[in-house]
Amino acid sequence: MTPPKRQLKMPEFIGLMALLLATVAFSIDSMLPAMPEIAAEMSPDDPNRAQLILSAFVFGLGFGTFVAGPVSDAVGRKSAILFGLGLYLTGALLGMVADNLTFLLAARALQGFGASAPRVVGLALVRDLYGGRRMAQIMSFVMTVFLIVPAMAPSVGALIIAGFGWHGVFGAFLLLGLTSGTWLTLRQPETLAPENRRPIRAGTLWRAVREVLGHPMVRIYIAVLTLAFGQMFALLSSVQQIYDVTFDMGETFPIWFLCGGLITATGTILNGTLVMRLGMRRMAMSAYGAQIAVSGVYLVLVTQDLLPVALAFPAFFFWSTSVFFMAGLTFGNLNALALEPMGHIAGTASSVVGAVSTVMAVAIAAPIGLAFNGTSVPLAIGTLICSTIAFFLMGKSREAGPAAA
Repeated sequence: MTPPKRQLKMPEFIGLMALLLATVAFSIDSMLPAMPEIAAEMSPDDPNRAQLILSAFVFGLGFGTFVAGPVSDAVGRKSAILFGLGLYLTGALLGMVADNLTFLLAARALQGFGASAPRVVGLALVRDLYGGRRMAQIMSFVMTVFLIVPAMAPSVGALIIAGFGWHGVFGAFLLLGLTSGTWLTLRQPETLAPENRRPIRAGTLWRAVREVLGHPMVRIYIAVLTLAFGQMFALLSSVQQIYDVTFDMGETFPIWFLCGGLITATGTILNGTLVMRLGMRRMAMSAYGAQIAVSGVYLVLVTQDLLPVALAFPAFFFWSTSVFFMAGLTFGNLNALALEPMGHIAGTASSVVGAVSTVMAVAIAAPIGLAFNGTSVPLAIGTLICSTIAFFLMGKSREAGPAAA
């Protein structure tokens, strides 16, 4: 298509895209410090249920991911993003006034559904304007900014909670959504011309879904992505409780999370350096193989009481950081592998892959999180199982399609 006559200068465009894509990360990680207060207020008899405020958001995000892409192809990028932000803001308002956990979970699910639009359609907007190496360059800059948000979000959330209570975090969500929506409305032109839009047809969508899920290689990579998201979401759900209950370090959790986040951001940089030489599949298999080793050793040390008290927290910090680091080495590669055979329906395929892997990941993460027993053992067992199955599936993909490596 012909790009719009007026385009934002590169720094402003990168800043806008980073803010839109950061909506999901901030909405998850900034809630982590709020979980003890929410548990004490809304589920005092079962504190683990407070973890569902993350699972509910991710559940809504998964379903919204399937819808957002096709809708943006029909109505345009800006309209789809703004409608999603409207739902996100509505969920934030409902969360501010929630007085029971069920109502709060419904508000979070609505937030997640709305947040899927800036997440999915923002990428499509970049693709409308740029391609090839220029798109890769822009996305690398966007991701550099984006990776800072998850690391800083718990610290920001803790500051807000100290001043306004956990309801105040939803006020921050309102501010975030209004800022990004206003910026998009006033500054970014529409990138999908009316003549290039495609109406939503159930038959066309169904055929695309069948094609994506009917491809054996794509099914394997969706399964691996599901396991990858599942163990990451389980860690996010449990990590605050582990810091607070297991190590009595709840007050310093945001600082440690920030340090770990900055360390794990190097995983994306390392992947960009090595993937051209080693290939996407080998990078993913190496990452899961390393995670199996690290998680296995950590479990033996913890369950057999082989760690001195002084090393218990350093060992957990190293292990949990390794899980996030592994995500930086695998997520981009797995998405690229899944979409490689689907270039002719890349937009819909991206929505299907993202939706199925995200929704199914909740079914993995929620039980692991709810199994928290005051130690990191259930989480480490879940991570070891997920990484082992993922490693096995990556091996099957190599046997089924060696040319795609």
